[in-house]
Amino acid sequence: MVKKIKIYKLKNPAEPNLYENYFDYSKVPVIEFEKKTVPQLRPQDTWITDTTFRDGQQSRPPYDVEQIVQLFKFLHKLSGPNGVIRQSEFFLYTDKDKKAVEKCLELDYQFPEITGWIRAVKDDFKLVKAMGLKETGILTSASDYHIFLKLKKNRRQVLEDYLAVVDAALAEGVRPRCHFEDITRADFKGFVLPFAQALMERSRQAKIPIKIRACDTLGLGLPYPNAPLPRSVPKIFHALHEEAGVPSELLEWHGHNDFHKVLVNATTAWLYGCASVNGTLLGWGERTGNAPLEALLMDYISMHGGDTCGIDTTIITDVARYYHDDLGDPISPNQPFVGRDFNTTRAGIHADGAIKNERIYNIFDTGKLLNRPMSVAITDKSGTAGIAFWINEHFRLPEERKIAKDDPRLQRIYKWVMAQYAKDRVSTISEAELIDQAKKHMPSLFHSDLEGLKKKGRRLAISVINSLADKYRAELLTLDPAVIEPILQDFSANEAFIKLIYVVNPQGHKITRNITQPEDENKYSALGGEFADRNWFKDAIATKKVLVSDFYVSKYIGELCVTVSKPLLGKNGEIVGVLGIDINFNNLIKLD
Repeated sequence: MVKKIKIYKLKNPAEPNLYENYFDYSKVPVIEFEKKTVPQLRPQDTWITDTTFRDGQQSRPPYDVEQIVQLFKFLHKLSGPNGVIRQSEFFLYTDKDKKAVEKCLELDYQFPEITGWIRAVKDDFKLVKAMGLKETGILTSASDYHIFLKLKKNRRQVLEDYLAVVDAALAEGVRPRCHFEDITRADFKGFVLPFAQALMERSRQAKIPIKIRACDTLGLGLPYPNAPLPRSVPKIFHALHEEAGVPSELLEWHGHNDFHKVLVNATTAWLYGCASVNGTLLGWGERTGNAPLEALLMDYISMHGGDTCGIDTTIITDVARYYHDDLGDPISPNQPFVGRDFNTTRAGIHADGAIKNERIYNIFDTGKLLNRPMSVAITDKSGTAGIAFWINEHFRLPEERKIAKDDPRLQRIYKWVMAQYAKDRVSTISEAELIDQAKKHMPSLFHSDLEGLKKKGRRLAISVINSLADKYRAELLTLDPAVIEPILQDFSANEAFIKLIYVVNPQGHKITRNITQPEDENKYSALGGEFADRNWFKDAIATKKVLVSDFYVSKYIGELCVTVSKPLLGKNGEIVGVLGIDINFNNLIKLD
């Protein structure tokens, strides 16, 4: 017997419903409860989707193409053989966005499937068609905050706009995924349910699935089944599934962490009828971030009896190290599963117990499942073995470089530790203290500060040249000085760290004039125009990659500089020219 579903009609009020009883802007949002509750309805199949390259790029410097490809490879490995991470969405607007999609498509992975994201604008749909994607997200804001205050329209107008874009997608055989933005402040009976039912009717007629992503834009969702709509996550999915008739496999949850509920809300969505939850690597996302994919994976595994489902969870540690070591991104030391100290016990009595048996104070075998053996803080009970263990784990030393407990250098650190407790110390030795001792007695374990600055400068220089080349690719490829020079001039005028910026043709001849800071114009007057013998030019041509020189003192301006160069590639990958920037190194590294 088919369940009869009540048909909800759009309510089109003249004034917005802002739920002021919950969201008085001068107060913390109110949490209320009611007698009415809803039952759990866990779908048979659940999975995760990713937005690292969409929402995840809105709170940090944009990834370049190579970084996106590497992170996408990590996502593939974390998906496991069953595609637990089912999809990953991408921006489609810039040349860099499109190139990243192309490179990831070339990997030909089944999981995660690459999908797009567009605004609710018909012309944007051309981007999806051009990339050949099978599914795209569409921004369909659901609350009156967005409809009335942002879009300056009424509900009927935006509903018509949204459905027109959905119809365009269906006409081309593309699966639409409607992002119900700000659903936790939306009028369910007056807008959300009528919109959802209209989508399901179109889906039935077109025989193409239409997904609904419930977006908790401000992290206002609540995991309580007896909280009222629109904030109750259980009731959101009960309403969409039971009242609007949306199948569980077409429902998705996207949360934010503004009120520290991003993970519990995601797991709650699974329990109450939503098959898919959305997150990002390390929780990167706008403002307070999204659900961390690594945390979602752990909850997924826990809800499947602890079975990893073929997922190699040690990849989580590889991801964390890539962000920290290669991207230079900060990770909170105590961030679960990925922070430097997440499985380090500091209390002296805990450290003593952990050395005896790590199961006492470790959440699970982190050495096996995350390639992160438990670490302990050092006390007078640690002995030389404990200190050796700490040093080898902290510096991730390979077997051939591990420090033995009878190493004379380690013996000196041990004597220092014992001397602290001889003075009646009761606290554990801090990480900073141990690092200071290691620097003093084992300096070979450390990269110099200079090496760290070089790494940071390289990352920033690449970001600078990519942002310029991606934004003005078409203009740069003309090799027309009249077109290019105003762009370079404007870019230089807004970035004081740029000392010289130029474009050379494939033969190494500089086609642009010397574009510098005003105070440096005379200093560069003796600069020639032939660069075919320069390494930054030759290597960029040979590798077709962005290159950053070692730093040097410019003979023209007497300042410490680096040169970053990027080949300008035509439609078929041919070298059209090279963009070069000489950058003041000291000013560059102050950008972060």
